[in-house]
Amino acid sequence: MSKYMQLTVSVLPYYPEDLEGTYPNLSHRLKTLASDLVKRNPSLYEIAGQLDKLLYQFDSTPLRDVLMRHREALKNLHKSIEGYIADWNLAQADRLLYKLEDVFEKIESELE
Repeated sequence: MSKYMQLTVSVLPYYPEDLEGTYPNLSHRLKTLASDLVKRNPSLYEIAGQLDKLLYQFDSTPLRDVLMRHREALKNLHKSIEGYIADWNLAQADRLLYKLEDVFEKIESELE
């Protein structure tokens, strides 16, 4: 690594519209206690990285119940993606991002 520069990889959201348009049920519930998060239009990877904070914020809510059912999968996927990014194994990270999207699709359908 250079003495004064570094390379970074980031996961950016790329929704057809935005988070609210793509995941309306999730966004609607997130807005109740984390409206600033929805306004930032975060990636699903970013949301998964904040899962424990969200579970705490949404204690005793239906959203928490749904997220808890998927907690292990979300945490494991986030950790694995983070590791692949750190190792510059971007093809594997991208493959797991698809799996992360699948989990969020399940969450969205459970929140209907």
